[in-house]
Amino acid sequence: MPSTTRRDRRGDTPPPRTGSSESETLRGFLDYLRTSIAAKVDGAPEPQARTAAVPSGTNLLGLLDHLTSVERSMFLGDDVTDWQATFQAAPADSVADVVARYRETIERANEVLDGCADLGAPVPRPRPGRPAPSVRWALTHMIEETGRHAGHADILRELIDGATGR
Repeated sequence: MPSTTRRDRRGDTPPPRTGSSESETLRGFLDYLRTSIAAKVDGAPEPQARTAAVPSGTNLLGLLDHLTSVERSMFLGDDVTDWQATFQAAPADSVADVVARYRETIERANEVLDGCADLGAPVPRPRPGRPAPSVRWALTHMIEETGRHAGHADILRELIDGATGR
């Protein structure tokens, strides 16, 4: 249920100015979206951050927990067997815990990406028996996935306490 008090609007952060290479552009936009959704979840009040605000059950904390799982699967080789379960943060996890885990995962994913000079090469993730997508495909997918859920998070956070902006 939305709060009756409204938080001040945050200013929008413009899209990133990136280098001219394809890799710099893709990584710049991915990092922009990652920062945006982490900021959207950071500081969200409990229990509203984990309370479903729409009939599908989607909640703010679950979105970030899901994106952490997607990043870990895509770039670190984690095997996810139940994607639907990734949309719910563990009851013991605080907002700060989930945000910190997401940011730590991004750091680790970026370390992997730092070693990827060829966008056409497969993502170097340890997953025996399963072909990895190209780095280009993985970056494009993560931009789409993160952008989609950042949009959901924008709406959910506004419903919680009126916070808006990127």
